[in-house]
Parts: sequence; structure tokens; C-alpha cells
Amino acid sequence: MKIVFLSNYFNHHQKPFSDSMNKTDGVEYRFIETEEMDLERKNMGWGEKNYPDYVIKSYETEEKYDESIKVINEVDVVIFGSAPYKMIKNRLKAGKLVFRYSERLYKKGFKFYEQPLRFLKYFYLWGRFRNTYLLCSSAYAYADYLKTFNFKNRAYNWGYFPEVKRYSDIKSLIKGKEKNSLLWTARLIEWKHPEAPLYVAERLKKDGYDFKLRLIGNGEKETEMETLIKEKGLSDSVELLGAMAPEKVREYMEKSEIFMFTSDFNEGWGAVLNESMNSGCAVVASHAIGSVPLLIKDNENGLIYRNGDSEDLYKKVKFLLDNPEIRENLGEKAYFALAKTWNAEVAAKRIVTLIKDIMNGNKNPHGFEEGPCAKAKKLKNNWYNQLYNNEKNK
Repeated sequence: MKIVFLSNYFNHHQKPFSDSMNKTDGVEYRFIETEEMDLERKNMGWGEKNYPDYVIKSYETEEKYDESIKVINEVDVVIFGSAPYKMIKNRLKAGKLVFRYSERLYKKGFKFYEQPLRFLKYFYLWGRFRNTYLLCSSAYAYADYLKTFNFKNRAYNWGYFPEVKRYSDIKSLIKGKEKNSLLWTARLIEWKHPEAPLYVAERLKKDGYDFKLRLIGNGEKETEMETLIKEKGLSDSVELLGAMAPEKVREYMEKSEIFMFTSDFNEGWGAVLNESMNSGCAVVASHAIGSVPLLIKDNENGLIYRNGDSEDLYKKVKFLLDNPEIRENLGEKAYFALAKTWNAEVAAKRIVTLIKDIMNGNKNPHGFEEGPCAKAKKLKNNWYNQLYNNEKNK
């Protein structure tokens, strides 16, 4: 079976899955990178210094681009991410198998007046072709694509699969974390809401808690965050550490008890959730983030708060500080959710199983109950209201 992953960048989020695919028996795997990574991402440590032999950089030369097109047209399967559509047009017209790997479409919200053009656009891109399937790298992606009448009953849960570390003694790692340590990491931009953890810090300080909050990242709101920290008198409790390489971020996750993830619906997936859960953090995350409904089972391996509700966020962080046994249990179960299910090795095995089912003409291709390649569900933006009401009625 010959499989190609076609996307803009080959980075640390794609490498573990690609390495697993490359090692899979009976699979010939290639990754085609379509553009050189921008300097900002390289400075964040996202670039790969040593590219594996299975990577083709289609942008380097005309010959490399022509080679890439030839490979795309000839292989059994293409997983199509963020890449120029023209590279797969001939393949689609030929009726060959393509998986669309996509975050959600309506990050800014659904607008009825845009729908006619959206429908025409996505019918042209995907609706005309039946041998296409959707890999949802957001819990909200399937519902969004259904609004364009695409991929009905042909959508599967997917995501990003950064490195999953295996610890010999996860309980010891969790118990050895710095006491009352909070962490937030992202670019300091509007829709990541870096002001939310500062609200939590301000409330905790007023309530007399002794804690340390660290914010990792840089961006357009950096000066604003520095000013807020000083104005709120949080300089002794809050550290703004700037951007750092992914491996250094993981070190901070490994020693932090609680991780706050505060993005809104603009967060397609959010791989820091994978990484923080893998590091044994007790996570409190916004319901709007694409990965949250898939990775977190509320009150079982993390806590979900209502998007934009800083008071809800604060109450749940405070609850974790007040209940160390629950906090440690959530962190341990978060770790096992990644170690057992949401990882590159499982994803590689499952997608090969799914592809074989489809290629063998199965009218109802194999779907798993949960995790990668489970059948996608139509999840609406307000699903948290139902979750909250269910919990309240228990």
C-alpha cells in the first residue's frame, strides 16, 4: 500500500505519525512538504534539522515538484492537509482515494449570507467526488462540513499527534511536580486569551493562595500582559517567560500541576493539550478548542469550562488546588489517554485498517468506538450546555 501525506510543513506535530507510518509493514510512505517554514515558526523551534528520507520538498526545484505530482497521482492513498488544491485535482478527477485532513471551517461563526458561496465552493472542491473522506482535526469539523453538504457518513476523528512520552512511573512524576504550579503556553494573541489566566491569578491572590503561574509565549499582546501583571500586583506570583523550543516547554509541563488552555473557537486543534495531558497535568480547558471534546472526558481526565467564562475557569482551577488527590488522579488519567489511545502509533495502525476496509469495497468502513478513526459525530458549538446540564442532573 502506497500512502502520501501532503501538507505545507513537516514539523514536530507530523513527525511521530509519519515515522509510525514509515515503519508499518506493507506500507510505502512519503510526506510531501509544499512550502518552506516561515522564520517565526523556525524561531519557535518548529523546524526539523534532519529530514527523514521519506520527505520530498516539492518547493525546492521544478524537478522535485514534478516528482511530487507524479507520486501523488500514482499512489493508493493521499492524505491532503494544508496544501495547494491544484496538486490533487487530477487525482480527484480520476476517482482515486483521498482523505481530506482538516480543522473546522467556521472558526469565525456560521453566517447564512455566506452559505450559497460556501456551498458552491465546497461542492466544487469535494462534493463532486465520492471517493473522498474527512479526517477531522477538530471535534467541530464534521458539523461544519455537513453545512456544505459534504462528507456525510464519511468522516472520522483525527487530530495532531505530537510525541507521546512513556514514563516508567507516572505517579512519581505527578507527585514530584512543583506545589501549586500553574502553566499557560501559546502565542500571546487575541483569540488565545492570555488575559484569562491573569484573571485566575488575580482571584487566587485575593483569596490568599500561594502559587506560581508561568506564561510561555510571545506575540502582539506581550506588552499588554507585562503591564497587566504589574498593575494587578502579580509580579511575585506570575512569570512571563517568552517563547521557547517545544522540548523546553515540555519540561515546564512535566513540573506543573495544572495547565490552563483558554483559546476560543479559532483554535482548530491545539496540540499543547496532547502534550500537557501526556505530561500528567490536570488540565482545565475551554470547550471551544477543537481537541477538547475528543481528548478530555470531563471530570474523568480533565476539566472543561465554558468558553469565555473566566469565573468558571477560576472556580475549576481553585477546585484543583483545594483537592490534590482529584488533581493527581486527573493528571494520571490524562497521561494514559495519550499513552494508550491518542498517539501516533495507534493512529497509524487504525488508518491503515480503515484504508483497507475502503479499498476492499466495504460499504460501511471500519470505525472505532473512540480515539483516532472513530466515526465523527455532529458536534455543535453549544454542546457544553448539554454537558453541563447532564452533570448538574446527576
